[in-house]
Amino acid sequence: MEITDIKVRKLFNDDGPMKAIVSITFDNQLALHDIKVINARDKFFIVMPSRKNPDGTYRDIAHPINANFRAQLEDSVIEAYNKAVAIFEAEAAAEASFEADAADQSEES
Repeated sequence: MEITDIKVRKLFNDDGPMKAIVSITFDNQLALHDIKVINARDKFFIVMPSRKNPDGTYRDIAHPINANFRAQLEDSVIEAYNKAVAIFEAEAAAEASFEADAADQSEES
């Protein structure tokens, strides 16, 4: 099974442990939504989509069957997350630079 697409749907910029919500497509035929990227104890990992049981516990809706595929999935998702963060930070820096230039030009006028 090949991961054919990873979309970082939402980034969280607060200080909480959840950093992103991600969707993955396998073989251009199957999509898996709501994978969470978590940062705890200075380590990134993923949490698979789950539902809450009547007793208050959670059960995964879908999950990897073996450790090798879980590691591949986690590595791919975290790599996509890091790229999305880098793009977001570059865009924010460019916007801040543009706003600073605009403020400088308006002061000169």
